[in-house]
Amino acid sequence: MIFLLPILIFGGLLVGLTVALTIAERVLVNYGVCKIDINAGEREIEVDGGQSLLSALNESKVYIPSACGGRGSCGHCKATVLEGGGPVLPTETPFLTRAQVRAGVRLACQVKVREDIRIKIPEELLNVKMFTAVVERAELLTHDMVELRFKLEEPAEISQRPGQYVQLQAPSPEGPVYRAYSISSSAHDTGAVELVVRLVPGGIGSTYCHALKEGDPVIFTGPYGEFRLDEDPDVDVILIGGGSGMAPLRNLLLTVLERWPDRKCQLFFGCRTTQDVFYFDEFRKIAEKHPNFEVHYALSDPIEEGESWDGETGFIHLSAEQHLDESDRKRQAFLCGPPPMIEAVMKVLEAKGLESDDMFYDEF
Repeated sequence: MIFLLPILIFGGLLVGLTVALTIAERVLVNYGVCKIDINAGEREIEVDGGQSLLSALNESKVYIPSACGGRGSCGHCKATVLEGGGPVLPTETPFLTRAQVRAGVRLACQVKVREDIRIKIPEELLNVKMFTAVVERAELLTHDMVELRFKLEEPAEISQRPGQYVQLQAPSPEGPVYRAYSISSSAHDTGAVELVVRLVPGGIGSTYCHALKEGDPVIFTGPYGEFRLDEDPDVDVILIGGGSGMAPLRNLLLTVLERWPDRKCQLFFGCRTTQDVFYFDEFRKIAEKHPNFEVHYALSDPIEEGESWDGETGFIHLSAEQHLDESDRKRQAFLCGPPPMIEAVMKVLEAKGLESDDMFYDEF
C-alpha cells in the first residue's frame, strides 16, 4: 500500500494533465476554417480546425472505413496525407508498414486538422453513402447466427460490387460505433441489404444485431471492400469459407448465378458440428437448377451419436483438395474465414495451379 499510493497519485496527475491539455486546445486554440483537398482537387471541403481528419470527413459525408469509433485501435481509417498532417504519431505506427509511412499513409482518426490539408483516398470511397433502413426480417439461422434483412429507406437503392461490406452503426456507452459486416444478399437486390452475424460474447456490434427486431430503424454506411469479381463468364469461381465467413460467399454466389446461370462455380464451407450448419439445403436446391454449381460442406468435429449428416467430414481445405482439379482454365478464388483456414486453403489452391493474384481473402 505504501508504494501503491504514489503510483495512483502520479497516474491521476497524468490523466488530469492530458484532459486539461485537450480542453485547453479545444477552448483556447482556434485554428479557424481549414480546407481539405481530396484527390488533387476532385473534391474540396471546408471544416472547423482542431478536430480529427476522420471526424471532419464524416461531417462532410465522406465516409472511410473505421470500426473503433476513432480511438485508433482498429487501423482501418487509412488515408494518404500529402501535405499538412504533421508528424506520424506513435499511436499510428503499429498499423503502418515502413513503406506506408514513407508514402504518407496515416490513420485519419489520429491526424488533427490544424491547417489546410491535401489527402488522397481510393476513388470509390467518394461514392460511399450513409443509409437509413428498417429491419424487414430478423431470423436465427443457428444457435449463434442471425440473418438480418434491411429494407432501404434513404437512399432507397444501393449499388454494390459482389463481396463488399457495410459498416453498421451500433450504440455503445461511449456513443455510436461502427462495425463491419459483409453483405450476404445478391448485388441485384438493390432495395435491401442482408447480413449474417455471429454472436460474439460481449461484442458491441453482434449483441446489437442479435437484439434487432422487425421494424427497428438502422443506420449504416457503405459499400466498402476490395473483392474484384472477374466479369468474364469463362472464368471459374471458387468460394471457400468457414464460420462467420458465409456472408460474402453467398453474395458472390447469388450474384454470379443470377447474371451468368451457366458459369462454373464451386462452394466449399466448413462447420464444426451439425448445429452450425445453415444454408446447406438452400444451396443444394440451387445446385439442382444449375449443373455447373457444386456445393460441399464439411464438419470438422466428430458426428455425435444420433445425429444425421450425409455431407463430408474433416477440415474444409481437405475437401477443396479432393474436389478441385489441376487445370489450365482461368479461375478466381474468394476465401473467408479464420486465419488458419485461409493459410491452409491458399496452399491447396497454389498446388492446384492458382496464382496469388487470383485469390482474394478476408479473415473473420
